[in-house]
Amino acid sequence: MLVTLSIRDIVLIDRLDLDFTAGMSVLTGETGAGKSILLDSLSLALGARGDADLVRHGEAQGQVTAVFDVAADHPVRALLRDNDVVDDGDVILRRIQTADGRTRAFVNDQPVSAGLLRQAGSLLVEIHGQHDDRALVDPDSHRALIDVFGGLTGDVDAVGRAYTAFRAAEKAVSDHEKRIESARNEADFLRAAVDELSTLKPQAGEEEQLATRRADMMRVEKIAGDLAEAFETLNGSASPMPELASLLRRLERKTDQVPDLLGQPVRTLSEALDLLEETRAGLESALRETEFDPHELEAAEERLFALRAASRKYSVPVDELAALCERMAGDLSDLDAGEDKLAALVKAAAAARSDYDKKAAALSGKRTKTAKALEKSVEAELPDLKLERARFIVELQSDPESRGRSGIDQLEFHVQTNPGTRAGPIMKVASGGELSRFLLALKVSLADKGSAPTLVFDEIDTGVGGAVAEAIGVRLARLADNVQVLTVTHAPQVAARAEGHFLIVKEPTTPDRVATRVKRIDEGHRREEIARMLAGSVITDEARAAAGKLLTETAG
Repeated sequence: MLVTLSIRDIVLIDRLDLDFTAGMSVLTGETGAGKSILLDSLSLALGARGDADLVRHGEAQGQVTAVFDVAADHPVRALLRDNDVVDDGDVILRRIQTADGRTRAFVNDQPVSAGLLRQAGSLLVEIHGQHDDRALVDPDSHRALIDVFGGLTGDVDAVGRAYTAFRAAEKAVSDHEKRIESARNEADFLRAAVDELSTLKPQAGEEEQLATRRADMMRVEKIAGDLAEAFETLNGSASPMPELASLLRRLERKTDQVPDLLGQPVRTLSEALDLLEETRAGLESALRETEFDPHELEAAEERLFALRAASRKYSVPVDELAALCERMAGDLSDLDAGEDKLAALVKAAAAARSDYDKKAAALSGKRTKTAKALEKSVEAELPDLKLERARFIVELQSDPESRGRSGIDQLEFHVQTNPGTRAGPIMKVASGGELSRFLLALKVSLADKGSAPTLVFDEIDTGVGGAVAEAIGVRLARLADNVQVLTVTHAPQVAARAEGHFLIVKEPTTPDRVATRVKRIDEGHRREEIARMLAGSVITDEARAAAGKLLTETAG
């Protein structure tokens, strides 16, 4: 429910903070005090279209913040989570309107689009009035209300799933038919391509492996000659190592004779021969590592050329050639065995369509019964609302061939306001006052089913007499047993039934400026305000007495 509404610099409101409670609250005040400004402000916070004229004169911007206390499983929380908006605690909608016409929207202090703000607002609050058609103008909403009233949402979901399966089966048939036709038109090309690619047998990743091996072999080829020459120098017939080894042995035999003279040269020469031997062994090992079959390089180059030529020919990367061959082979297989597969798909589609038709027909039957029950429930409310000669009609038309996600039914609320007149769509036939009363009867019948947690009624009692106003008050109070109800009213019979009463007045702030003020009033002030609503500008003792009696009766 709405717990707090804060308004800053909107039209005549400079600063206003209102706290609301559950049940029914009314807002009253003289004409022009600013009741419509309150509703315009709330609508702005709920995502309504912005308007630079809403900003208080002389200010750069205005702002409205609406705070809601909603259950953990309320749909608005799922909506926020789906859009990466933190939904812990209260849900806070905020809208900033600048004097240059721009607006900014926030949910829980996170910037959001006006569209998301509007979606969230529609789940939290419904605003209804004589000239407000949002609840009734869209026939799709009529069907949704019937489904909620009859507890048919599970059936609707089942029909939706059947519709998805049916459409998917039909698409499978259509796609397969297109593949067969395409394959038939390209059969010769496909067979030649499959033969060529099957012979080539391309593998994913093969191009990179071949290119790497080819580059390695080409690098080795460049250094192989130098390695062989170096190894031949140390290991071949012209190698100095045998001669140096012989010289070392002769010197070693003479070292004992002159150790001080030959000791160091002999050790150094011995170490040098060891290093030369290590070098020879290293070169021999390197030569073994660099050995490759020259034909391998040639084969790698030929394979790369063939793969890349096929890639250019079929306009796909080399790594996708294998998948292309598989798809083409599949197309040929579809062509060769396509009729059998097509027949199976057609059979599956027929079964899916039959399943949908059964579920949709069953749902349609339940909707027909539910429509009659809603008609009866709404019409039971009409006599007390001085619409005793009116009829509420759920116009339901079913077309088994008009399959849709929600079934085969088209629903629209019709009314007949007087006997002998033509029934028609509620938005076209009912007058402003009648429309608001039909709406109230519909809301009472639906109770808390399919309703936002907060309902706002804007002067739906305008132009009706005392008995009708009393009936409206009774029904608003009944609605408030299930949802929060806020109503702007001129009817004392409605105001007397409220649990919370807010008085809207216009007060001067400077010699040339005024501001709208709103305050919650207690029982004593309520009697005075209801007396004003009964008597007009001059409040008489009789009016006060009548107001007291009205408050006492409604309290009882």
